[in-house]
Amino acid sequence: MTLPALSHTTETFPESAADAAVLVIQDPEVAPEALTTFPGLADFLSGVGFRGSAGAHVRVHLPEITTLPLTVVSIGKEQTAATVRDAVATAVRTLTGFSRVAIGFAPGADAHAAAAAEGAVLGGYRFDDYRSDRGPSRADELVLHADLTDADVSRAVAVAEAVALVKDLVNVPAEWQSPAQLADSAVDAVRDLAVTVDVLDEKQLEEQGYGGILGVGRGSDRPARLVRLDYSPAGAARHIALVGKGITFDTGGLSLKPAASMVGMKFDMAGAATALAAVRAIAALGLPVRVTAWMCIADNMPSGRATRPGDVLRMLDGQTVEVLNTDAEGRLVMADGLVAASRENPDVIIDVATLTGAIIVALGMRHTGVMGSEEAVAEYMSAAESADELAWPLPLPDHMEESLDSPIADMVNANMGDRSGGSLFAGLFLRRFVGRTSDEADAPRIPWIHLDIAGSGEHKGSAYGFTEKGPTGATVRSLIAFAEASAKEA
Repeated sequence: MTLPALSHTTETFPESAADAAVLVIQDPEVAPEALTTFPGLADFLSGVGFRGSAGAHVRVHLPEITTLPLTVVSIGKEQTAATVRDAVATAVRTLTGFSRVAIGFAPGADAHAAAAAEGAVLGGYRFDDYRSDRGPSRADELVLHADLTDADVSRAVAVAEAVALVKDLVNVPAEWQSPAQLADSAVDAVRDLAVTVDVLDEKQLEEQGYGGILGVGRGSDRPARLVRLDYSPAGAARHIALVGKGITFDTGGLSLKPAASMVGMKFDMAGAATALAAVRAIAALGLPVRVTAWMCIADNMPSGRATRPGDVLRMLDGQTVEVLNTDAEGRLVMADGLVAASRENPDVIIDVATLTGAIIVALGMRHTGVMGSEEAVAEYMSAAESADELAWPLPLPDHMEESLDSPIADMVNANMGDRSGGSLFAGLFLRRFVGRTSDEADAPRIPWIHLDIAGSGEHKGSAYGFTEKGPTGATVRSLIAFAEASAKEA
């Protein structure tokens, strides 16, 4: 991953060792007096018609303040952690060609320095591994002139590295991202942390009965993998299980996608990358919470070996699924992962997947769809709000259960001919593989949260904040916040 180094200082802004500077202000209409600290700034901004809306930025030449190239960025009228994070991220993302950048604040605009630190590193991310002409790069070093602790900086770096890890892995072309290669990347990502890793190859998956993962992957020349990561600190009071969809490329299988729909299907392993990144960050921060992740990895390819529409797969828990649509493959690999996670009886299971196009129809490209147990969903929504990530809860209607019925198996994997409630159908399918809290038949299911990131996991529009076109790392920061809240409650 390529991220800038971050440090902090209480010295006068800007430092002479910097190559350029960023000044964070509030909308001048809200706090005009704050600009009097910087001679000539108010007149300059007024002269160029600077409106001060959130994220607005302008390059300034004011030798009375500094001889360095200076960018002024506004957090808008309302100062929140989100507006500060996004403003700083915007400034760093758009400021190129300078190695060392100092970031300072106008009086009264420094109330969320920790969020500024996070935004600074997130905004400095870049992925240009395959460009022959990389052009001007973003800063290698960022110096935040703010009252921060080393812990604030460490958290900002851990969070940014987690988001960057997802982006790095998702950006890799499927040509170089086989299930085995993604498993190797997982091992490498946590090599220096207190995380144990187990990788099941295709023979072990067969021996242990992972029919969903194997059924999806058997059409490919690149065999499936299951990666289990476990961060288990002494005295952990809560056990969170993460299950991530890791389809390294999705052709749709024999239910082949149209050519245009296949573009970008290297993104279909973002859920597994998210689970990995969350474990990595939680372990790096040393949170007193146990986290286990299951990366369910397969290539969905058409061949003479591929699963056919109408085939029946026997899943890890023995339930059978009639596969009506081989392009509804994510729920098949996730089902095995949910069963495996349930067998360890965690306190809560969270699955994350680029699961349905229907979620984009329902919620657009920025909101994550959230389904599951009522209390657990509420807990996740609180974490998402604290992380400033957009999410929306959706129902799992009991009246739709009959649409899962199969005449020859326990259930079907797709509601063919009926496009209504496609995301809800997928959520209901997954719920059937969430285990019980005890061996009693009527025991409640383990608290469970399903995150559909098919829309929020990829951004296709204009850049904003630290988000550019491509993978977003959606839900990573929320999952970290969820673990942090769990640690506090414990």
